[in-house]
Amino acid sequence: MKKQHILLPLAIMVCGMVQAQNRRINMDSLVQLSKKTEVWEPVPAKVTPGKTAADAPSDAIVLFNGKDMNAFQKKGGGAPGWKIEKDGSLTVVKMSGDIETKQGFGSCQLHIEWKSPAVIAGSGQSRGNSGIFFMGEYELQVLDSYENPTYVNGQAGSIYKQHIPLVNASRKPGEWQSYDIVFTAPQFYGDGTVQTPARITVFHNGVLVQNNVEIKGGTEWIGAPSYKKHKDKEPIVLQDHGNDGGNPMSYRNIWVREL
Repeated sequence: MKKQHILLPLAIMVCGMVQAQNRRINMDSLVQLSKKTEVWEPVPAKVTPGKTAADAPSDAIVLFNGKDMNAFQKKGGGAPGWKIEKDGSLTVVKMSGDIETKQGFGSCQLHIEWKSPAVIAGSGQSRGNSGIFFMGEYELQVLDSYENPTYVNGQAGSIYKQHIPLVNASRKPGEWQSYDIVFTAPQFYGDGTVQTPARITVFHNGVLVQNNVEIKGGTEWIGAPSYKKHKDKEPIVLQDHGNDGGNPMSYRNIWVREL
């Protein structure tokens, strides 16, 4: 009986050691298999993010920081006619014309903040209207859409006359709003036909409103959109909606990352 009492624990211990050894062998085998699908190069470039999601990361091109308009010109050339306010925002001067970046951009990530006037004038499309045109062609609508009925493919967050936003995430007039956008530029064949159309994803105040939608062509007020071949990089345009009866929009904190 005493021998059995001694041998049984020894057998259990030996069995445990064998199982542990088998587990190590199995783990070593799994590690070797795992290494076959590990990729170590190229190492992604280091980018320092901003202090907040709204702040420009280290690799961004700052287009407007409240100090000057050096990154912009009047569309087509010349000094921009918009004004910088005391709070560092950039406000449309109606009938002065659109402004555009001096630098051209293709596929990019854009952060831009905008505000419709606290004092409401006009209604529908005349109430705080502007727009952001990627490559000077493809418009993301900027509009005071807080309790302001209009055609839904022309409200804030729409790809104008092409895609209705998934939701209306608009803040009240006078409150700052944000767009965070990923734009993929179109590609053309040599004969000018479209190889791949443009695509766009938009977050409005942190809410997804356009989910990698296909842009159907250049923005048109009347008629169907269509593509016309252009350069690989073109200016980003901010719109002066003209003498529409509404009050002018303001912008701030504009930065872009080339993709």
